[in-house]
Parts: sequence; C-alpha cells; structure tokens
Amino acid sequence: MRSPRHSVRATRRDLLGLAALGVLAAGAKPTRAAAGQLVYAAHISLAPTWFDPAETPGIVTPFMLLYALHDGLVKPMPGNPAEPCLAESYSASADGLSHSFVLRSGALFHNGAPVTAEDVKFSFERYRGNAAGFIKDQVAAVETPDSRRVIFRLHRPWPDFLSYYSSVTGAGWIVPKKYVESVGEDGFKKEPIGAGPYKFVSFTPGVELVMEAFDGYWRKVPAVRKLVWKVIQEETTRLAALKRGEVDLAYSIRGELAEELQRTPGLELKPVLINSPFWIYFADQWDPKSPWHDARVRKAATLALDREGINQALTLGHSLLTGSIVPKDFDYYWQPPKIPHDPATARRLLAEAGLRGGFDAGEYYCDASYANLGEAALSSLAEVGIRLKMRAIERAAFTKGYSEKKYRNLIQGGSGAFGNAATRMETFVVKGGAYVYGSYPDIDELFAQQTAETDRAKRAAVLHRMQQLVHERTVYAPLWQLAFLNGQGPRVEESAFGLIPGHPYSAPYEDVRLKGGA
Repeated sequence: MRSPRHSVRATRRDLLGLAALGVLAAGAKPTRAAAGQLVYAAHISLAPTWFDPAETPGIVTPFMLLYALHDGLVKPMPGNPAEPCLAESYSASADGLSHSFVLRSGALFHNGAPVTAEDVKFSFERYRGNAAGFIKDQVAAVETPDSRRVIFRLHRPWPDFLSYYSSVTGAGWIVPKKYVESVGEDGFKKEPIGAGPYKFVSFTPGVELVMEAFDGYWRKVPAVRKLVWKVIQEETTRLAALKRGEVDLAYSIRGELAEELQRTPGLELKPVLINSPFWIYFADQWDPKSPWHDARVRKAATLALDREGINQALTLGHSLLTGSIVPKDFDYYWQPPKIPHDPATARRLLAEAGLRGGFDAGEYYCDASYANLGEAALSSLAEVGIRLKMRAIERAAFTKGYSEKKYRNLIQGGSGAFGNAATRMETFVVKGGAYVYGSYPDIDELFAQQTAETDRAKRAAVLHRMQQLVHERTVYAPLWQLAFLNGQGPRVEESAFGLIPGHPYSAPYEDVRLKGGA
C-alpha cells in the first residue's frame, strides 16, 4: 500500500537537492530591507479577472486581491461578518422588502473621485459573476434618492440578501462608473481603480503584482507602503525564498516543508483554519451509463479515502474532517456522521456493483496548487481498485472549466467563499448553481422552500434536511475543511492571517505591519 505520506514525499524530490545546496539547511537570512515594502510568495498564478469584483466565481481566491484593491458597502471584517465599510449604515425594513444603505462621507476612489450611489447601482447592475442571475431575480429595483443613499427593493422577503450582496459575491464591492465606462472592460482589468486601501501599480503576468498604499483610504492609512505578490508556484521554491529573505510571507507550505519551516530559526508557521471544505465531485452521477450513477460505487470511493492520513501528511493534522461541503461554523450547518476509512467495505460495494477488482475510472481533475492532495486521494482510491489519471490545471483555468461543465468523471473542488449553508447549496448542489452538473428535484424543491422562509427554526430544518440528503446520496465525497498553512518571515509584526475568521489570506491589508515600521 502506498500511504499518503509516501505519496507526498514523492512530489518533493527536489527538496533533497535544495538541502544539499544549503538552501534549506540554513536559518532565515533577510538580505533585503526595502523600507515599507512587504513581499508575498503567491502559490498560484494571478489572473486579471480577480482584479474585478464583477467576476467573482464563487471561490475565495479573488478576495486575496479585492481586500487590497477594492472595498464593499458591507464586508466581513475582524469581529463582524457584515461590517459597514463604504456604507456608514445599513438597515432593512420590517417586512424584509427593502434594504437601505447610507454611503460614508468622504470615501474616495484611487483617482480622487467620490464614491456615489450611482457607482453602487452601476456595480450591482454590472455584476456577472457567481449567482448573478439568482441575485438579480430577487431584486425588483435599485433606487438612488441622492448621491449618498441606495435602496434595494425586493420582489419578496429574502433573508440572504445581505450575505450574497456583501460577501458571497462581489456584487456589493464598488467600482467607479465613469472610469469603467471611459476605459472599457478590458481597460479596467489592465489599470483597475478601486476604493480599497491599496492602489494598483503594475502587473507582470506569471511574475508579480505591485500595489501601493492609498493615503486617502477612509478607514486608515495602511502601515506598509508597498505590497508585492511574487508568483512562486513551486512549494519548495516558496520556502527557499522565505528562508533567504526574498519574501516576507509565503502562502501554502505543507507536509515535510511545513515541518522544515517550523524547525527554521526566525520563521513561523501560521496555520489558519478557513471556510474551505475540499471534496471529490462525482460529475457523472446523473448519467445512467456511468459507474458513478450507482450510489454503491460513490459510497465505495468515499469509504476508501484515508482522510486522517492525508490530513497528517499534508496539513500536520490542522485541517478538520467534518464530512461536509459546508464549513463547520456556517449558519445552518448540519453535522454528518463520521465517514470511516473502510477499504474492505469499499471493495465489497464495488463487487456488489459488478466491479469486483475495481475499474479504470478515467480522469481526476484538480487545481494544480492542490495536486498533492489529489495524489494522496488517488493513492487511497487505487488501494480499492479505483484507478484514475490526474489532470492538474492552473487555478483560473481550472475554475473556469469547472463552472463551464467541461469536466467528467471526478473533480476535486473546494471553496473558501463567505456565506452560510444555503449559499453553499445554491452554488454547489441546486439546479442552476455555478458548479452544479446535475441535481435532485427533491433537493431543488427544498432549496426553493427555504429561500423565502423567514422563520429561522423552520429554515434551519429545511437546510439540515438538504445537507442530510447530500450526505446520504454521496453527491460528494468530502475530503477536509482546510487548514491553510503559511510561512512568516522575521520582518513581519502583523501578517493579518486569521484576523477575519475563516478567511485564508492577509486581511484587512491596512492592518498588516512590519517590525519597527520598516
């Protein structure tokens, strides 16, 4: 049997070579002291679509940049999942049919233009990302009585309006109407202007993104003058850069490399438990000709997964094994029974389904930055005879293909987006969801019931039942709720990791600090 730990080592053969060169043997040695500049080692290639809140795709990745470049009327902040930001106040009518915002006086875009109600209306109408149709179907009108007031009028009461508007999507993150209209959509991605704490300086695809502090930011002037995100997709190279002092914060350092980081003087491992369950999606379960149509085969796959071993090998046991695609701290979460690691029962179920000895299951699609998770999962599946070939794809392209329903067989997915159990069901389970390849009519009907239910207890019962059915039918094989392991260098006083509960990246960026104000 090839254990997950062994498979993880196999992906890091270059580690020995780096150690032999002394790259990983020494302690951290900061050699760069560019005053007021903090450098991130990004674990993925950055995409211009993430500069634009209108295109948020139902995952958390774009918010790594949106929290720097843009601002929302209301958004998750430390101590408050819905804190007024560009809005100084928010209120909902007693009948739930209108939601009103008063804009903050003096809030500015990076070009000096004031944030107005027209910008808010324009940003909503322009929004085309995840759940755009679903949100706009609920809204009857957007009114702007004056330059500082915006009123959203709904067709019917909808308890999730603020969640969707402020954080599940980018619809409530505001862009300057006149500027976007003057430069066009492509021009906006090349030279984005927002109202966030940092303004765009330059972007070299595949290399780096640079932003500079915006002195006119309403909340406070950022403590660090310049932020740089260097694209370093190879994990060993990220750690080497952190140890040499070329970067200050390195995203996603796992397994033996995380252990190496912990042993390195001057460096800190910063684990953050985030709102990001990972799963295997059986994309063909609605196709009668597919083996995955048989619930016994899906059940066999989920029982084959050695989640404990994978968690220990990759995230040093920091991740949660909840058995759900909904984050544990979300409203309306239902706790499924523990899914055991039971290869014997998995083999028996495959035999009962006419697949004694296993089968060639085709391709396994995943985000390349989590290919090592995929390798460990494939190792577990192979132990019971489910044989797959991995297709690791760079994140922006992977997400696009996933949402466009281009993949088949198995898809390793995940999402760290904000929200609650209902928002996860809408995006990943219910008919019409951005990542839904097929659905079950009774679950769809339950979702429609809860959408307009204003009684919290009744709504909870419906959402719990939906999650129970997803579990019982093995619509997904949950893997874990991710603990995102990051590395911090000796120049950093405050990384802002974990300040916003469940968020994987530094935020708020204006709270990031270097030691001694360097």
